[in-house]
Amino acid sequence: MNTSSLKKITSVWIITILTLFVVAIIFGITMRLNQGTNIKIMPDTFYSLMTIHGMTMIGIWSCAGLMAVNYLLSRYVKVSVKLNVFAYIFTVIGVVMLLGATLIGKFHAGWTILYPLPFRIAWAKWATPMFLWGLTVLASTWLIWSIGMIAQILKEYRLTEALALQHLFKSIKSERETPPFILIAVISLIGIIICLITAAILAILLFAEYYSKGSFVNDPLLIKNLIYFFGHTIANEALYLGIATLYELLPEVSGRPKFKTTWYVSLAWNMVFFFILTAFFHHLYMDFVQPVGFQVIGQMASYLATIPSAVVTILSVVFLILGNRVKWNIINILFFLGVVGWVIGGVGALIDATISNNIILHNTLWVPAHFHTYNAMGNVLFSLAFFFWVANEFVGAKDYAKFNKLLLTLLIVGGFGFVLMFYFGGAYSVPRRYSMYPTELLKAPLLATLGAMFATIYLLAIFWIMADLLKKCVKAFSHSHS
Repeated sequence: MNTSSLKKITSVWIITILTLFVVAIIFGITMRLNQGTNIKIMPDTFYSLMTIHGMTMIGIWSCAGLMAVNYLLSRYVKVSVKLNVFAYIFTVIGVVMLLGATLIGKFHAGWTILYPLPFRIAWAKWATPMFLWGLTVLASTWLIWSIGMIAQILKEYRLTEALALQHLFKSIKSERETPPFILIAVISLIGIIICLITAAILAILLFAEYYSKGSFVNDPLLIKNLIYFFGHTIANEALYLGIATLYELLPEVSGRPKFKTTWYVSLAWNMVFFFILTAFFHHLYMDFVQPVGFQVIGQMASYLATIPSAVVTILSVVFLILGNRVKWNIINILFFLGVVGWVIGGVGALIDATISNNIILHNTLWVPAHFHTYNAMGNVLFSLAFFFWVANEFVGAKDYAKFNKLLLTLLIVGGFGFVLMFYFGGAYSVPRRYSMYPTELLKAPLLATLGAMFATIYLLAIFWIMADLLKKCVKAFSHSHS
């Protein structure tokens, strides 16, 4: 049973996440309007917006996944509200530090901290340590939160049970069936913990170089590997947290029996754990000094990481819907659309992760195309589905919200139209990270303008959703709904 205090902190998370989401979308639209020559902002402002836009989007939807898993874990184990509050307070502190470094200090080296740019000061001198310390605060906070949730799970489930290995190996004796939610949450949380430990190592190395004033210099390839291991992996693990909520809630809100953990579900997600940790090598194909074996591992892992999780999840969703009378509502429609966005973005990622294609698509708009697809039209929709579900709990509603066709039209047309412009740009070899495009790229400004227009339609849908959710979140503080 969820306590009043857990509902309150969850509602605060939702309000904060949606507010930052709207701000980050506006930053994104501003960048696309600038690329489309509809407005003109200075390059340093563009890259500052690019830096905080990327950092905010990755951060808030990682937090959304952690918060959702934390809330649903209370169905199975005792969760710590104090740890949740701690995570919220220090996340806000970290976010304020990043906002200060980028919007006031004009730090603009990219959210992936493209080394050695952070040390080629082209902004306020204090902005570099402020940005690095902000990242350190966030990474440390989420690391403590994730370890805390794993510890809470392991008080109730043995590690072999948490990983559902008794469903895979008869030699592991257990009378307990592991819910798919627990399995996927544990796999994802362990992955996030490894990511954040890597981020801590990265921070130590960067601080060592910064404070040594030139007497210590990092190896560029090592730093790039650490950055992309952290950045690529945490984005995927955040998505898997959203999929964990899908496994837990989709059958429930659709009037169908709960998903079961079978041997192939256990096998699939345990395989994903290993594959996703090495898929990031596909970001380094152009670094020819990288050992060739790593590049081969990167391509193989990129393919193998998607097959188990995607195939098993898609089949589970299809079998839940196919031939059954499903009670359609806003929640299961968002989950379903999220799977569609995840698959489209995943296919786009696989195309780019193929070495022969990457030679053409590397650092073109195809890259933001695929990760915006599985974030904006995948993970975001998973989280919004959870937000709608939990908001019903706040107000004590038993019937799930019916879907509004106009709202869904705005969301689908705006979201998929927005990412489609990125795909077209990638196909035309339009480079990413350009504040203004060379005149030779005739189609680039038009695609940027259309992208901004579609993003505005998507933003209208988010405003609509936000208005509905905020009213219910405020009621979480009402004693009548505690």
